[in-house]
Amino acid sequence: MKFLFSGTSHFNLANMFTFVNITAGLSATYFITQNNFFIAIILAWVGGAFDIFDGKIARKYNLSNEFGVQLDSFADFLSFVLVPVFLIFQAVYAVNFSGISILIAAIVSIYYVISGLRRLIQFNINTDAGEVKKFFTGVPTPLGAILLWLVYLASTYELLPAFGVIVLMIVIGWSLNSKIKVPHL
Repeated sequence: MKFLFSGTSHFNLANMFTFVNITAGLSATYFITQNNFFIAIILAWVGGAFDIFDGKIARKYNLSNEFGVQLDSFADFLSFVLVPVFLIFQAVYAVNFSGISILIAAIVSIYYVISGLRRLIQFNINTDAGEVKKFFTGVPTPLGAILLWLVYLASTYELLPAFGVIVLMIVIGWSLNSKIKVPHL
């Protein structure tokens, strides 16, 4: 069990939490394909909780390493970029659009995915393992996911039309790589 507290182990305690995040994200994707959005959202939030704790555990037990940084970004890409975009596509766009409208929604979804991926790659390039800054430059992908969940809820409760979802997805996607300063909690 020493591997759980070894900074060189790929299966240390922090990375095990990240693996749970990945599992939750993959499971959420499955439930989205089954149009079971409630369970998918619960799983996405479970993944988010494990994302919070993996970094805290890594710092507390000095488990940060380059593998963990890359693994965490992969988990963030899955849980905080792909899952919310896929959810919105299935639950909002596929239900409300067809023809050219669904094509526009697909292009906007791809734009968001590329924006999220670019943000995570740039973050990894600019960050050393274990380093924590006071501010993020640009909206972090977990916050972007929370904003997309709120957009999804507004659409679900008919407070926001489907074209409004498209506009907000563009704005949130842009904010991921913006110069906006967001405090690190």
